[in-house]
Amino acid sequence: QVRIVESGGGSVQPGESLRLSCGASDYPGFSFSRLCMGWFRQAPGKKREAVAAIYTADGAEYYADSVKGRFAISQVSSTNMMYLQMNNLKIEDAGMYYCAVQGVPWSRRASCGLLRSFDNWGQGTQVTVSS
Repeated sequence: QVRIVESGGGSVQPGESLRLSCGASDYPGFSFSRLCMGWFRQAPGKKREAVAAIYTADGAEYYADSVKGRFAISQVSSTNMMYLQMNNLKIEDAGMYYCAVQGVPWSRRASCGLLRSFDNWGQGTQVTVSS
């Protein structure tokens, strides 16, 4: 069974930064180098939305328009970790952030950019942005 561990949420003021971490292991049938790993968020009363994703084989990054230029997703393969650096946070960035993981073969790596169809989810880490 896939193990997903998230951390790094917190409470900040607008304009400040946070870094979220996600560790993934034991994905059946796929090594860490063939994973699409993403972040999603959900604010109270709103639908869950995709934030960013990265394909671990080549480091290809994908972002929602609302976070482009402010957020950066990265990975450290040697430690099976993925990170989301969130800069210039806005009030509308607040919510529960979830790490999601999906095994994706190289031939289908473009699907990671669709930011959907993840079948393994973490428990979430809360991000609060308020003045």
